Amino acid sequence: MILVRAVALSFVVSVGLASAGRTAALGLSPASGLLVPADWQEPGGLPPQFRNHCGFDKTGGRPYCANHCGGDYQFFSCSEASFGCCHLGHGYCDWKGHLRCSP
Repeated sequence: MILVRAVALSFVVSVGLASAGRTAALGLSPASGLLVPADWQEPGGLPPQFRNHCGFDKTGGRPYCANHCGGDYQFFSCSEASFGCCHLGHGYCDWKGHLRCSP
């Protein structure tokens, strides 16, 4: 539950700082560790039972877990009731903790 709240909070913060100019002016970036992308879940952020079939996305440069989703898919866990598979880099958790896959 804490993970879901942390992801939701990071999403709210990133939306609030959506202006590229404002974000740059504050010195926030994914590289600085102060801004967490809401469209990605690190393997350590997933519940233990879903941390399998993990790999490294060469395009995005980030680790991910597929949990039996198949090639080119990433497993997301947004809440106890909302989890599943989306293409790499196309999934996110919405404001209500529901999994969404963008086209």
